[in-house]
Amino acid sequence: MWDLLFDRAPLRWKRNLSRRPARRPFVECLEDRCAPSSIIDLGTLGGYNSNGWAINNSGIVIGDSYSYMFSDDHAYSYASDNGPMTDMGTLGGSFSAALGINDAGQVVGVSSTSDGYVHAFCLNGGTMLDLGTLGGSSSSARAVNNSGDVVGYSTTTSGQNHAFLYSDAVMNDLGTIGGPTSWANAINDAGQVVGGSLTPLYQQHAFLYSNGLMTDLGTLGGFVSEAYGISNSGQVVGDAMTSSYQLHAFLYSDGVMADLGTLGGASSHAYGINNLGQVIGTGQTSTGVYHAFVYSGGTMTDLNDQLPANSGWLVLTQANSINDSGQIVGSGVTSDGFTHAFLFNANS
Repeated sequence: MWDLLFDRAPLRWKRNLSRRPARRPFVECLEDRCAPSSIIDLGTLGGYNSNGWAINNSGIVIGDSYSYMFSDDHAYSYASDNGPMTDMGTLGGSFSAALGINDAGQVVGVSSTSDGYVHAFCLNGGTMLDLGTLGGSSSSARAVNNSGDVVGYSTTTSGQNHAFLYSDAVMNDLGTIGGPTSWANAINDAGQVVGGSLTPLYQQHAFLYSNGLMTDLGTLGGFVSEAYGISNSGQVVGDAMTSSYQLHAFLYSDGVMADLGTLGGASSHAYGINNLGQVIGTGQTSTGVYHAFVYSGGTMTDLNDQLPANSGWLVLTQANSINDSGQIVGSGVTSDGFTHAFLFNANS
């Protein structure tokens, strides 16, 4: 049942387990004085695969990992200094995934329940709270800001997915930009929300929700876009179709959507931005392989170019989150062919 809720673009981690093609840097340091980079394989909860979805400014990483004991993925947290990977459990079902974390350590995500549904959760102080739905059967939480406001999407009583903002113990429907569905992917500390929605013409467009108004951010000349991240200054990142029908990473700032380019291939996707304006994501190389990237100072750089010798990784495929210290988490393929979460320290 819960697979149906995630059989669409906004929750890309489901593609990885076979959340995205699993989300490059000569990393450009803010002071142009890069010390050697390092990378940590976060391991798993006992199974083969794991994904890293978010990191807060304290260096705590969250994600999901396959567990032999429970024969399904479970949400985890990982302290970036030395771990270990800790299982967060579920809402009574077999599956969970942690997708967002704030600086206070509140974690949000999605979990199956004991009655077979999938619901958004918020974990605070060791207790996993079921956030409920907008009247339908399913929901998913994607991000939480430092005020504890949670965003995601839920089915309504009519069976459509709508973006929600959960605040003061109430789940509020944010509506759409004219079409039947919407979903929220990120929120900043000013309460601005970004995500995607269908338009009246049933085209998928990125939106910015601010002060009670949902604004269509448009595209790069095509007819598809989606926003995945927003900084506290209101800079938005995501991907959008160009006039040549290719998806490119974008940075939306001061009313302008800028094309960030690619790593030499056809497409790219921006998944996160920190408060220093550094953007991370994944892009195709000239050979068509997806590589994780960081974009800073006008340059998109392949993280794989900064891997130390004998790192144990075949390829870092996607970067999903970056904190204000420049620590990056994502997913890659290890030398033995498994997908594992990574923590990349550019200035270690």
